[in-house]
Amino acid sequence: MVPNEAYQYMGIICLLQHFRWMWVGLFVIDNESGEHFLQAMEPLLSQNGICLAFAARIPKQGRLLAIHELNFLASNLYLPLMDRKAKACIIYGETLTIMWLSTLMTLVDPEHKEPTIIGKVWVMTAQIDFTLMGFILSWDFQIFQGTISFAVHSGQPLGFQVYLQSIRPYWIKGDGFLKDFWEQAFDCSLLNPSMPTTGDKICTGEERLENLPESVFEIHMTGHSYSVYNAVYVIAHALHEIISPRSQHRTMEREKRQEPQNIQAWQLHPFLRGISFNNSAGESILFNDKREMVTGFDIMNMVTFPNNSFRRVKVGRVELNALEGKEFIIHEDIIEWHRSFNQVVPLSLCSYSCQAGYQKKKKEGEQFCCYDCAPCPEGKISNQADMDGCFKCQEDAYPNRNQDGCIPKLITFLSYEEPLGISLTSVAVWFSLITASVLGTFIKLRDTPIVKANNRDLTYMLLVSLLLCFLSSFLFLGQPGKVTCYLQQPAFGIIFSVSLSCVLAKTITVLLAFIATKPGSPMRKWVGKRLSNSIVLSCSLTQAGICLVWLGTSAPFPDLDMHSVSKEIILQCNSGSVIMFYLVLGYMGLLSIISFTVAFFARKLPDSFNEAKFITFSMLVFCSVWLSFVPTYLSTKGKYMVAVEIFSILASSAGLVGCIFFPKCYLIVLRPELNRKEQLMRRKS
Repeated sequence: MVPNEAYQYMGIICLLQHFRWMWVGLFVIDNESGEHFLQAMEPLLSQNGICLAFAARIPKQGRLLAIHELNFLASNLYLPLMDRKAKACIIYGETLTIMWLSTLMTLVDPEHKEPTIIGKVWVMTAQIDFTLMGFILSWDFQIFQGTISFAVHSGQPLGFQVYLQSIRPYWIKGDGFLKDFWEQAFDCSLLNPSMPTTGDKICTGEERLENLPESVFEIHMTGHSYSVYNAVYVIAHALHEIISPRSQHRTMEREKRQEPQNIQAWQLHPFLRGISFNNSAGESILFNDKREMVTGFDIMNMVTFPNNSFRRVKVGRVELNALEGKEFIIHEDIIEWHRSFNQVVPLSLCSYSCQAGYQKKKKEGEQFCCYDCAPCPEGKISNQADMDGCFKCQEDAYPNRNQDGCIPKLITFLSYEEPLGISLTSVAVWFSLITASVLGTFIKLRDTPIVKANNRDLTYMLLVSLLLCFLSSFLFLGQPGKVTCYLQQPAFGIIFSVSLSCVLAKTITVLLAFIATKPGSPMRKWVGKRLSNSIVLSCSLTQAGICLVWLGTSAPFPDLDMHSVSKEIILQCNSGSVIMFYLVLGYMGLLSIISFTVAFFARKLPDSFNEAKFITFSMLVFCSVWLSFVPTYLSTKGKYMVAVEIFSILASSAGLVGCIFFPKCYLIVLRPELNRKEQLMRRKS
């Protein structure tokens, strides 16, 4: 009829977890029952992250102890009682166990002034009944103020309060218990005609039980009485079922029907299993498949008063058969704690809680509840208290300053609106206009000697390719898309290859033109547009073939780089194949080195035929830019990688325009008198 003891064990665990009491003490009676409780609780505490600070045994009450024995016990309990961290202590035993514990506490601290001892939260099991101690007037209950105890669940049957209020001591003649209780509770003597009257206070018989303090008499039905009450009705229902002619479980023949008083106890068992009814308190009474009453425990809070009385207030319930989330209910706001806690929920921890942003660091040689708090390592967070370890944010977020939360990363790319983008755009537009002006000037003055020298078509082709080089930088600016990513690197590689092939063709043309002027030279047949066009076409088509293979196998695509920069998500173009990207750059490097080498050897040819020295300087600038590009590109991250590539495109293109065409433009625009055939012939001679 009483709830399973395992419910009480889990109720204690739920209570400790609710208040985060992870470092608790345990006082048990020194007998088989206490040992069983200890063996059951220790693994449960450990499995639920709760550490046992100590387990002290209180002697069973078989005999009185001598003073030296009491002092020995008190000394053994001194250290557990003085544990400043274990504020929550569980007590398992009998009612007299509390008396022993209080006596031992008095020996340790006679005046109850030690805050470590009196400042405890006592968690008591349902086997302990404080009401039995209410008759000991000298008992000091103040040390147990705020005690949380478990009690067998009880209800209030209909009419029970009226019945208690109407009880009078003369109701039942010869009821020695009622007489003795009345006299002891009200401290008076009942009149007895056969006994002489003493000088004690005479009971009037009109005393009322509800006026007694709760420490002497509980006006509400206790859990044990409620169990007896339900047991009586269970038996009554079983008897009613067994004698009912409509019973489907009858075990006796109709002609051998027995009277209720003749039924044996074992004959009730089949009927008890199926009992189900509502009692007068409005609660369902039934058994589960383990033949246990489906009930639970009430959680009580003891409130003491200066006159040494107390009352118990129901503050929660343990009902493990209830709906999910309703198994454990506690009303924390109505709990009154010991006055030493100033109505603040007490802490019972070996180590203070690690705040968010920190992680537990186990102390060597101590239980897992004892730990230090260490800050989370860089790049990780902990967003809850008492976390065993820190963790990384998701890819699209980064830790905040306190490392207790994640902040979403900003999506960035090299935009036209930001200062760096505006600067690069302005430079690209400026050099594009300059290149277009040079091209227009050369087309307008195409019949002048300087323009006609060294193949006009190559000059036009070179200027157009350089103009496209400047304009190709716009493919790298702005938000990357499928089309821009697809065109970026191939367009850059092919256009620059055309420019370099034009430079190489011009250099070879200069060199062959000088050699062909010598009498009987076999190189005359190579001088002409066919050779230069072949050089440009073959070199450009080779790069175009590399780019086509790149686009066909692993084309660039828009991608999110979440790892390069800790606080940003870089929206960029993924090159697809890194090998193909560096193969394109390598081919450009090869063309530039060949052009530089040829121009270097032709730099001392006569000035009339020679622009090789200008090409040498231009290729020196070009190679310097792209040699410095590789380490710089690899050492930068995010949008600055794109900015480095754009700068390299603009700087190398500007170097070609400036070194090759600035001297010619100077003569064409500022010194037109030198742009004549006579002047060139005079310089040649």
